[in-house]
Amino acid sequence: MDILTEALASMRTGHPASVRTNGRAPWGLRLPPVVGAGFHVVLYGSCWLIPLEDSAPHLKAIPLGAGDVVFLRDGRGHILADHPSSPAVVPTAEQVREGSPIGSVSLGGDGPETRLLCGNYHLDQGRPHPLVRQLPEVIHLPTRNGRHPELSAAVQLLGAELENPRIGSDGIVPTLIDSLLLYILRAWLDDQPASAAHGWAAALGDSAVAPALSAIHDDPSATWTVEALAGRAGLSRAAFARRFAALVGEPPMAYLTRWRMTTAARLLRESDAPLTTVAARTGYGSEFAFAKAFKREYGLAPGGYRRQARAAGAA
Repeated sequence: MDILTEALASMRTGHPASVRTNGRAPWGLRLPPVVGAGFHVVLYGSCWLIPLEDSAPHLKAIPLGAGDVVFLRDGRGHILADHPSSPAVVPTAEQVREGSPIGSVSLGGDGPETRLLCGNYHLDQGRPHPLVRQLPEVIHLPTRNGRHPELSAAVQLLGAELENPRIGSDGIVPTLIDSLLLYILRAWLDDQPASAAHGWAAALGDSAVAPALSAIHDDPSATWTVEALAGRAGLSRAAFARRFAALVGEPPMAYLTRWRMTTAARLLRESDAPLTTVAARTGYGSEFAFAKAFKREYGLAPGGYRRQARAAGAA
């Protein structure tokens, strides 16, 4: 089981929203907070990412160059500009041109040009997976000088499709943007030194915790116990429980319940499976026991949650 893919899929509530930004100095774009996670890819030129003081006074401005990728975990508001002193405007609906897989906005004067892809991934931040919750608020990944070759390749492919749209581009561009999220997080995880890694960055490579996580994700319906998971890890019950909680951030049984409920919510949103089937696939022997556990976790009965999710998707 690919835990990273599963964790992100459990939070996804829609496709990425993306806008191609073309700025000529002097230019500045003030971007309000978004629901989910924000991202920027510098396709050409350079610029600055400037966190808004009222939402992130502890974060510093970041200079960006061609090939750089930035991921904002919480989609917080910020400014993109050719220089920190350039005035910034909020884009209006009239500025954004539609009619392609992504919108397009152009602004600024007649100076040096910068081209970016900006947007956000719709992630349910109300119930973030702990892997995502433990990420830094801002991830900056330069791809120059051979760093992160897979991410660099994805950026180059994306840039080529945007510069020269051809037959199939309407399908290729959204898929590349979708894949970009996994490349970003994979590159960040790869950057964590083994000696300093902690939390989920360490858990995914830990010889004891990773097999237990894979077992839970592979079969959340199994009657897992701490003893059974410890046996897979090759540790005593107490030693395994301490190690798991230290890296994952919660005890094994708490994470098992979390993943069962997350899996159930996803099945309710994305399938028409009967509640008895959802209960069985998430380790509950009866629909009643499942409904009670689900309502305790989400504040809604499973049927009500499904109706609410369907109504939100249709809106």
